[in-house]
Amino acid sequence: MKILRVSCSPRGQASESYRLSQRIVGFLLKSEPTATLIDRVVGDGAIAHIDAPYAVSQHSSVDMSQEGSASCSNELIRELESSDVVVIATPMHNFTVPSTLKAWIDHVVRVRRTFNVSPEGKIGMLRDRPVFVAVSSGGRYSGERARQPDFLTPYLKAVLGIIGLHDLTFFSVQGAAFGPDAVAEARTRTDQALQNYFSSFRL
Repeated sequence: MKILRVSCSPRGQASESYRLSQRIVGFLLKSEPTATLIDRVVGDGAIAHIDAPYAVSQHSSVDMSQEGSASCSNELIRELESSDVVVIATPMHNFTVPSTLKAWIDHVVRVRRTFNVSPEGKIGMLRDRPVFVAVSSGGRYSGERARQPDFLTPYLKAVLGIIGLHDLTFFSVQGAAFGPDAVAEARTRTDQALQNYFSSFRL
């Protein structure tokens, strides 16, 4: 089994989202001890935004270029295709995904490669698999104490669904901006949710 982790925080391994993803990966490895973990770090800006030839190809009947960002796209798609489980570790920036995650999405959501267009709409070309999203946020966007909107969750469900990934499960540590006590409380609540979920999880 291959686990692909996409880490999107500029804070890297010091981030709350990465810490949460470590908990998820730990449960997965407990279930499948021989699994291979592939770490794709994008939070440091390592993935460039798509370039002009890539953009032109998206509006053409065939791919016009295999250089530049198309080459990066091919690599990222192969990485995604070969995975059995995906873990996305991401902060919430301004109510939605950070630009680093959006860059990764722009590379892997690609016409003729991961989805096709039909008269009925877009049709995903990838096989479905479990996708776990580990989210950290300064504010609270769910539950009784929510005080901000959430565009991250519906966006990821919609955009990953385009390519055939529908089995999404979200875990979050919310309220990190309210100090250490709030973080500790959120971690405890999330750890319990993880225990409950993975106690019956089977691949």
